Amino acid sequence: MRSDAVHRLSSSATTDLRCTTPENRPAATKPTPPPDRQGTAVSEPASQPSNPARDSWPRLDQPRIAPVEQASWSAAQQALLEPIAQRGRLCNVHKTLANHPRLLGDWLPFATYVLRDNTLPVRDREILILRIGYLCRAEYELAQHARIGKRAGLTDDDLRRIAAGPAADGLSEHERLLLKAVDELHAGALVGNATWNALSKTYNTQQMMDLVFTVGEYNMVSMALNSFGVPLDDDLEPFPQ
Repeated sequence: MRSDAVHRLSSSATTDLRCTTPENRPAATKPTPPPDRQGTAVSEPASQPSNPARDSWPRLDQPRIAPVEQASWSAAQQALLEPIAQRGRLCNVHKTLANHPRLLGDWLPFATYVLRDNTLPVRDREILILRIGYLCRAEYELAQHARIGKRAGLTDDDLRRIAAGPAADGLSEHERLLLKAVDELHAGALVGNATWNALSKTYNTQQMMDLVFTVGEYNMVSMALNSFGVPLDDDLEPFPQ
């Protein structure tokens, strides 16, 4: 385990990393043509339809990679996990990723930036994370970020609208644009021109960049934790139906 990775973890704020249970994605939409040299997209990606009922989401019966419990920690794992445990934030996601200490140590600083230090308003950030978690059928991520989102001011009705997507009744125009951006990134790996231009009226360049990296980070984490079968923590409440 490299010492610089351990130092970065110990000196940074602990991240609340979120994700999930297994997923079969909906049928892929036709890929969006790449932008031209001036950055003008040839066509707009479509928003994704709502997912099937959550009780039909496939899940692993047991973890493929088991969380590492404290009694079994190596020195490298202890250096990474003990500071998190001392803050009362040690979750199954951390203990699962600790099976690969170098990966965990190098990834945590970026994950901490996305979760705690990026330039987006906290409520907006949570809308993005919850939507990509829903599209990825990521029960762990949904449960963790429903709790965080409520601290940021989201209600159960807000959570249901996030799950329903950009066509849901009761969304503000800004909320609708956030959900469209997530759906477009998930469907075609590109925020369409109309959505980009509309969000750019209220977001600066750094915020637009953080939007894309926030969605990308939690999409990646959802893939990993769905595939690893990270079990829910005991204190998590289900995402509202």
